[in-house]
Amino acid sequence: MAWDPVAELTDDERRSFGTYGAHWPYWEERLWRNVPGPFYTRENDNCWTGRIEAPDNVLYGGDHFTEYVFRQPRSPAEVRGLARAAAVEVTAGYACDGDVGWTPGLVREWWAARARSEEDLAAASAELAKSRDPQSVDAAAGVRQYRAYLGSGGLAADLRAYVFRLGEGRYPEVGERLPEL
Repeated sequence: MAWDPVAELTDDERRSFGTYGAHWPYWEERLWRNVPGPFYTRENDNCWTGRIEAPDNVLYGGDHFTEYVFRQPRSPAEVRGLARAAAVEVTAGYACDGDVGWTPGLVREWWAARARSEEDLAAASAELAKSRDPQSVDAAAGVRQYRAYLGSGGLAADLRAYVFRLGEGRYPEVGERLPEL
C-alpha cells in the first residue's frame, strides 16, 4: 500500500470525523478494540450503522456493541465507507488522526496483546448467535471476517506495513523490507 488513506479524505469527509478541527481527547478515549492505524473510534452511540457504510472495516463490540475499526481501509472506496460511517454516527465517535498517537512500540504492544481481541471475538460470536435479526446476523459475519483476518496473517502484514509508515512517513513499496512485530 503506497498511498495515504487519510489524504484520500475530502474536506467534507474530514468534517465527519470528531477530531476535525477539535481539541478533544479522542486518542486517550480510543477503544482498545480498534486495530492500529489512522482511523479509530471512541465510545459511541451504536445505531448499528457502521457496518452498513463500511462492512469491511467496522465491527461492533463490548457490552453495548459499540462501533470500532477492525481493519484499516485498503482502498479509496473503503476510505469513503469509513467517512460515511463517521458521518452517520451521531456522537462524532470516529477519528482519523491515529498517526499522531500510534508509535511502532504501541503497535507492537497491541499486537502482543491480540489474544484479548481473540477472546473478545469469541464472546461476541456467542452473544450474536443468540439472535437471528438481520443486524446480528451481519455483525456475526463481521466477527467471522475479523477472525479470519486475524488468523490468516493479513492483519500482521498490515500492521508491519503500518509500523513502516510510522517510521518512514509513508507506506512501503512492493519489495521493501518490513519491520517485525
